[in-house]
Amino acid sequence: MTDSMDNKEMTNETAEEKEPVEKDAEGTENKNTAEEAAEAEENGDGKTEEPKEESLEEKLQKAEQGLKEAQDKWLRQLAEFENFRKRTNQEKQSMYNNGIRAAVESFLPVVDNFERAVAAAEDKESPTYKGIEMILKQLLEVMSGLGVEEIPAQGEPFDPNVHSAVMHIEDESCDENVVVEVFQKGYRHGDKVIRPSMVKVAN
Repeated sequence: MTDSMDNKEMTNETAEEKEPVEKDAEGTENKNTAEEAAEAEENGDGKTEEPKEESLEEKLQKAEQGLKEAQDKWLRQLAEFENFRKRTNQEKQSMYNNGIRAAVESFLPVVDNFERAVAAAEDKESPTYKGIEMILKQLLEVMSGLGVEEIPAQGEPFDPNVHSAVMHIEDESCDENVVVEVFQKGYRHGDKVIRPSMVKVAN
């Protein structure tokens, strides 16, 4: 039994002696690894390659590419601005034309009344007649200056786009579908009808 205890103590001592040896071996291995890494770094093995300096031709190609992209961008912006300018001008012109048509349409009844007064006057030499005639002439000149014109109707073929037929008659002396009388003059501004002519049409 004494021998057994002695053997056990010897085994423990041996194990204790081996443990520092293993630790020393591990430390030595880590030290060797660190030294190898430092040596590799000194030799340049661990360094990344620096980017090669661009040649003059490569720099020139890049500069030309950048210039081309800048020119394309500038041309696109110029085209967009030109389209915007044209669209804005068209909208302004359309608003202006609509304003003219609305204003002219509102005072057309005044023009009609002056024309009726001139047509009904018996004394063509009276100051009243001459005054009314002068006012009517000025109104028509203003309308003409704004681009407003009378729609031809008397003796013209009936056109539903510019004429409004309020009466039809049978008249063999007239061609078919021709305006034979105008009850109310029509006017247009450009390609837009402000008011169609009110007419009588022969069948």
